[in-house]
Amino acid sequence: MKKIKVILLSLIIPVTVIIVWSIATARGVAPEAILPSIKSVLNAFRENLASGQLAQDLGISLSRVVKGYFAAVLLGVTLGTVMGMSNNVNHILSLTLNAIRQIPMMAWIPLIILWFGIDELSKIVVIILGAFFPIMVNTFSGIRGTPPGYIEVARLYKLSRWNTFRKVYLPSAIPQIFVGLKLGLGISWMAVVAAELIASTEGIGFRISDARSMMKPDIVIMGMVVIGMVGIVMDKLLTFVSKKSTPWIGNKG
Repeated sequence: MKKIKVILLSLIIPVTVIIVWSIATARGVAPEAILPSIKSVLNAFRENLASGQLAQDLGISLSRVVKGYFAAVLLGVTLGTVMGMSNNVNHILSLTLNAIRQIPMMAWIPLIILWFGIDELSKIVVIILGAFFPIMVNTFSGIRGTPPGYIEVARLYKLSRWNTFRKVYLPSAIPQIFVGLKLGLGISWMAVVAAELIASTEGIGFRISDARSMMKPDIVIMGMVVIGMVGIVMDKLLTFVSKKSTPWIGNKG
């Protein structure tokens, strides 16, 4: 019963938007060139799905996300762990990394294009840059949040650095690490779309940009809806993995 209530509550805003959208287009409040009808968007979805264009665009964008995201996970978790466990490394890197973190993603894109062109590498670099910081910061926070008593016990038992990380730091930090992984995944998806909007010849972001230039708002909205739905699916999958990996936390939602 509680789950049904949660589902119904979560549907209030989407259903309201659909109703208002339907009424607005039916009464001609906005021209079709600005706000296409739901039927037009559904037709665009069916056409792109039947032609294989949508699957191709999504496949290209998702492959970029996978490459960039896993590179960001490797770098972010590793560096966050090292900084969390070593005060010296933290002092050396924290100022520089915090300064870089303040620069908006969109400010990096022109420079990345100059350095790496508009090929695959530039998209992957944008994803890595976007996802790295939330993963690194949350990993660092989780490692630093390890209770001092646990660390003292590890020292008493003379555990090696690796065993201290594996048996003490990691179990304590993993819930916070998953927070960073979820944030990083969401940013990865947004970053690849942003990169494709600016400089690309394929992918879901490029398809939206191309439809905008061709004055096809139905395809633009279709692309936006698909992006949102894929993002939700990815978030739910990682939430599922997080719950299975940390059953002692009692995650909700």
